[in-house]
Amino acid sequence: MHAAIVTYFTAEKRESLLFMAVGFVAIAASVFLWRTGSPWRGMAYPLAAIALIQIVVGSTVYFRTDSQMLGFHTQLAADPEGYVDAELPRMEKVRRSFTVYKGIEIALLVLGASGYFLLRDRQTLLAVSLGLMIQAALMLALDLVAEHRADVYMEHIRRLAAG
Repeated sequence: MHAAIVTYFTAEKRESLLFMAVGFVAIAASVFLWRTGSPWRGMAYPLAAIALIQIVVGSTVYFRTDSQMLGFHTQLAADPEGYVDAELPRMEKVRRSFTVYKGIEIALLVLGASGYFLLRDRQTLLAVSLGLMIQAALMLALDLVAEHRADVYMEHIRRLAAG
């Protein structure tokens, strides 16, 4: 089980770096689009807004992961049943959160696609729609990977609980 903890949280930490990197790239793209006066500068709004979420979430996960992992190793070694009793409900909550995130991301993706196809004659709204689609698709892809990783980790916890 210790190996499953390391695998899960190491991957969480790596993906959080990716979240932050995507956020910083989106901020840089927003600044570039805005400063150059590009007709696509409307993309800057959704790119930057979602980038802030990516940077905050990514840095939060990144900076808490090491202490969280150490705490779980310590708890598992001292009290395996207590670890299961605490970690399984926590991960079930994390798993439910992914359902909410996916719903929001899919809705934003549909909204962006709808705007892209319905507002083709309004450049700023077309650009906003494209930026929204890009960010929603990236977030959805990253969350699908994280959701799968959570499922695998939860399966390890359930096997530990089953004995």
